Amino acid sequence: MKWLLTTALILSSTTQYPAQLIAQTKQPATTKQPVQPVRTPASPQQRSSRPVFVLPKIPARLSPISGRRAGMSSRDNCSAVPTALTALVPLQQEKKVGKLTDKSVIGIVQGLTTSERPTFWFYVPYTQDLANSSAKFILQDSAGTNIYEDAIALPPEPSVIGVSIPKNATSLEVGKTYRWYLIVSCKQQTASVPVYVEGDIQRINLDSRVMQQLEAADDPRQKIVIYAKEGIWFDALTMLAQIRVSNPNDASVKEDWQSLLQSVNLGNISTAPLLNSRNSQ
Repeated sequence: MKWLLTTALILSSTTQYPAQLIAQTKQPATTKQPVQPVRTPASPQQRSSRPVFVLPKIPARLSPISGRRAGMSSRDNCSAVPTALTALVPLQQEKKVGKLTDKSVIGIVQGLTTSERPTFWFYVPYTQDLANSSAKFILQDSAGTNIYEDAIALPPEPSVIGVSIPKNATSLEVGKTYRWYLIVSCKQQTASVPVYVEGDIQRINLDSRVMQQLEAADDPRQKIVIYAKEGIWFDALTMLAQIRVSNPNDASVKEDWQSLLQSVNLGNISTAPLLNSRNSQ
């Protein structure tokens, strides 16, 4: 009996060893050790995605030459600039014009919008201190009739500017394609050729699937990602531009802006200053 009591006391004292000593011994396979949570930095996949534009499925045009995203300088008008007058729009099937070296290209220049009166964005390298200079924005319907035209003030420094269609102007109709132009004249001479960019815009309705995605997105920047993914360029760009104007020092917003522009090969102007739109919608 004494032997049994002694053995029991020895076994009882073994279970009272400090945890750090027990941990040094090999535990049975069925013993579960407490696991401390390990915090690791969020991976890029876990962070909010950046907006990346995806070209929508648009019916083929009769001609692949439909617009000009970058303007070219002329000897008798505007002088050469490091970065050309540029429309912030997607460009497809670009073609070099002759032997130009200033990246002036023409091709399919078009974008989609859901807005009745959208905002158009341009990088303007010409500034308000140029004597006798002027700029003009024109929007035409499919018959070539001007439905909106306005003089545009040149910026104080090379910048990205927005031109918004005002409330008193004719609204865009769903399913119709419109033509826009931004024309800059640096010399008021009738014989001089201005610098210009041109392209198309078409208003569409959102399908139920995209509407549900937008309604489920609480963050406006996530809505921008959705618009970009669905190929609705003007809505994505304008929403992001408005956020960037309101938060000029937000590094994450700047990265979103650069991501969106780089996705349509406009990285060369993704760091240019951004001014608010010319008119309020």
